[in-house]
Amino acid sequence: MTPAKVLSVTELRKVFGKTVAVDRISFDIGRNEIVGLLGPNGAGKTTTINMVLGVLEADSGTIRIEDIDIAAERSRALSGTNFAAVYAPLPGNLTVYQNLRIFGLLYGVDGLSERIRALLVQFDLAPFMDVKCGLLSSGEQTRVSLAKAMLNSPRLLLLDEPTASLDPATAREIRMKIQAFVARCDVGVLWTSHNMYEVADVCDRVLFLWRGKILLEGDPKTLPKEHGKETLEELFISMAREPLTLGAGRPA
Repeated sequence: MTPAKVLSVTELRKVFGKTVAVDRISFDIGRNEIVGLLGPNGAGKTTTINMVLGVLEADSGTIRIEDIDIAAERSRALSGTNFAAVYAPLPGNLTVYQNLRIFGLLYGVDGLSERIRALLVQFDLAPFMDVKCGLLSSGEQTRVSLAKAMLNSPRLLLLDEPTASLDPATAREIRMKIQAFVARCDVGVLWTSHNMYEVADVCDRVLFLWRGKILLEGDPKTLPKEHGKETLEELFISMAREPLTLGAGRPA
């Protein structure tokens, strides 16, 4: 049977020298679910993502992708995973098509030519297929990065600030494409962002990180009022300023 959870993280911990970057956090992501990983700079978001991607090795704890332990079967666990971030653009000296083909070969995608053609249409990139990525606008580069991230039809998609630096109209378009992909393909998404209005719009559930610990968790549309705040942005600011008050009573 197909596991109900796309990602399960248990008691995950990572230390750099004397700094505890991630402190025994546990969470999961279900199918057709977008989970927001929120927190101020230095909270441990990118470290968590890098451990899920296998870029960093956890000091303790477990990560299971579709019930496969990443520490025991890394290649198999990560075969259905992909990643995109605006700070990690594709090689600018290669065309859109060349980038998608090279990454598709790396991922071992079957029927690669057909898959690339479908993604070029899906992300409105057909007119740019022979254009070098370095010459594209920010919005166009973001669409190429997302097309790359979906080449292997991932079941787990990790998006680190996927719409940062995009204008509101382009960001909305990107969010809609991701939501449609998640709904259609039984995908789970871990999404980090500092844009609380975007998070409230796109995420089914949010986790608030502070100094490597999850202090709050819940529905972004109802969580603020549970803590006496009107908006997710107000809650975020309060959490950054008074984390002990908001996190009181929650297990570490």
